[in-house]
Amino acid sequence: MITEIKIRAFRAIEDPDTCLRFISGHRRVLSIYGIENITTNTDDWMYNPAIFVIVVESLDGEKLYGGARVQAANGINPLPIEEATGKMDPKIYEIVKYYSQFGAAELSGLWNSKEVAGFGIGSLFPSRVAVAIAEQIGVKVLFTLCSPTTVRFKSWIGGTEMENIGDKGTFYYPNLDLLATALYTEDAINLPEAHPREREKIFFLRKNLDHIAEEKSPFKNKLVKIHYSLKIASANPNEFKLDVLMPTKPFEIILSNEKSCSLNY
Repeated sequence: MITEIKIRAFRAIEDPDTCLRFISGHRRVLSIYGIENITTNTDDWMYNPAIFVIVVESLDGEKLYGGARVQAANGINPLPIEEATGKMDPKIYEIVKYYSQFGAAELSGLWNSKEVAGFGIGSLFPSRVAVAIAEQIGVKVLFTLCSPTTVRFKSWIGGTEMENIGDKGTFYYPNLDLLATALYTEDAINLPEAHPREREKIFFLRKNLDHIAEEKSPFKNKLVKIHYSLKIASANPNEFKLDVLMPTKPFEIILSNEKSCSLNY
């Protein structure tokens, strides 16, 4: 059983070796579920300076247990949610464009190996870190396209369903057998919609980018010692605030009124 891990954040172009291991691990997990055609199942993202990587690894860095990516909107490379849903509902392009003036990004590529399934190691903990580093990289708005399993994690950390795209925020993706939900956090800095416990943890991570803590897994009631290393030396909080000539919202973004932020751990 894994009881001690490291969670590290870095800009993709600054650690290509770890990116390659991330890609390999992610593809293995996707293949287990017969999923091959998701937009993030490529290796070109590792050359994009607008992508930041979060990895869950062994203390010696030799073993990857999972991870996630945060891709900032840079006006050049479309976000994964745009590539995945744009043909089904083109409103997503205008939404991303509008919010990119404040700094917008997407949390994607979330995965974990079977050996840590159920501990939150490859899902909740990296999702927290993704929101924690938003301030560091200058991102206020955070999008994500969730599987039914991970929707609850995103709601805990402030995500709300985008009900005016797709079928009330849902899409059949990456195939007709799977349902994905589009979520959106308008203020990933102050997190007014997050569960108070999660907000407190995220704020603590921002103030303590490099520290060691014992975290309780959300479902298996186990303690995991985590070595956090979240300082991104090249991060610039003004890098991704784009010059967009769109002073008002192109249309109102309808968010779900349902709040499902209850925590039972």
